[in-house]
Amino acid sequence: MDHIKWMEKALQIAHENVLSGHGGPFGAVIVKDGHIVATGCNEVTTNHDPTAHAEVQAIRAACKQLNHFQLTDCDLYTSCEPCPMCIGAIYWSRPRAVYYACTKEEAAAIGFDDHFIYQQLAIPMNQRSIQMVQIDTSGRSLAFDAWRVSQQRISY
Repeated sequence: MDHIKWMEKALQIAHENVLSGHGGPFGAVIVKDGHIVATGCNEVTTNHDPTAHAEVQAIRAACKQLNHFQLTDCDLYTSCEPCPMCIGAIYWSRPRAVYYACTKEEAAAIGFDDHFIYQQLAIPMNQRSIQMVQIDTSGRSLAFDAWRVSQQRISY
């Protein structure tokens, strides 16, 4: 495996993204069988989408390209250690491995600090800075019940 080659591509995407003024300094590459399946760059401010991180963009593009919701036998190369949201997307997409260049501490030093999210996840829901309240309605489990008995469901 040519880890340096793929990491350099992710870093190039990140650098070009900054130079173009389209978003933050993050890039990602997804590789399968020695070929790039998809790339992604941070487009949070360009797309007005807080979920448009490089890893998520690459995962979306790769899944579309592979026509599947999982990245079996794929490797993800990213210019920076993934944030909590991207870690969630990575685990849901199930690549074989993730390789990163810069650390979350290095990202924090330039203003991309996600430490507060890790802190929020560690405390009880009722003590988090964003209020999260369950609303119990009579029909709240209808979709779950339908899924449980569906013959068409695809588990993931």
